Amino acid sequence: MKATLSDKALAIVKKMQQNELTESYIYEAVAGFAKGEENKKTLLRLAAEERSHYEIWKEYSGFEMKPQKMKVLKYKILARIFGFTFAVKLMENGEEAAQEEYDLLAQEVEESIQIKQDEEEHERALLDMLDEERLQYVGSMVLGLNDALVELTGSLAGFTFAMQNTNLIALSGLIIGISATFSMASSEFLAARSEGRTDALKSCSYTGVAYLITVVLLILPYLLFESSQFILALFCMLAIVILIIAVFTYYTSVAQDQPFKSRFWEMALISVGVAVVSFVVGVLAKKFLGLDL
Repeated sequence: MKATLSDKALAIVKKMQQNELTESYIYEAVAGFAKGEENKKTLLRLAAEERSHYEIWKEYSGFEMKPQKMKVLKYKILARIFGFTFAVKLMENGEEAAQEEYDLLAQEVEESIQIKQDEEEHERALLDMLDEERLQYVGSMVLGLNDALVELTGSLAGFTFAMQNTNLIALSGLIIGISATFSMASSEFLAARSEGRTDALKSCSYTGVAYLITVVLLILPYLLFESSQFILALFCMLAIVILIIAVFTYYTSVAQDQPFKSRFWEMALISVGVAVVSFVVGVLAKKFLGLDL
């Protein structure tokens, strides 16, 4: 042990040591299935960096440690579902909360602040080197997601009062949703081709898949509830809209280092606002046209 530390400082050192070791295992695990040789090399370099930091803290604590298996499993699952860039950036963002602990530790371990600065600068540079395909097409996914949320949310809200039958609403929404999926995907393909891009097919695929998944999720409540429970289905659909926006906005905010709150409220207000207007249109249409489905 390099120096005699207070109990509080020793506890912080041991915590940091544990985190460094666990994260080195996470980087190694994610590197095992990450696509692209450069991405694998970068992740393995990050793993080596974390392991070297572990060794530094071990000199102060005097303890050998084992990785936290559940934490390793958690980030492996996140990397599989949301991509390795999201997983590792989420993990690194969690370390920023340790600023106060570093400041406290600096009173007894002078080089701790320098270690933290070196970690942040080097690891951030390495993280920025990651190049994941799905992040190259976030714009295409946003296009499909936003269009589906605005268009289908408005349509389903309007149909809800005009038809007052979950089966009819689901059928109408499905027809509109599938047609719009092909329309949006083909528009993205033509736009990409007109720009001379060679990835037009892949771009339109991301747009179409994002649109179709959104369609299925929004129609789902109308398929699950009884035909007379159209209002309940409407509120569930709106809850799903908010959930989709929250999850996707959080994903992009972490993976692309973008603000969460402003983007979330912008998308949520637009989608819910369109739904409210469309619902009113449905009410007026039913009243003045005298239709009874």
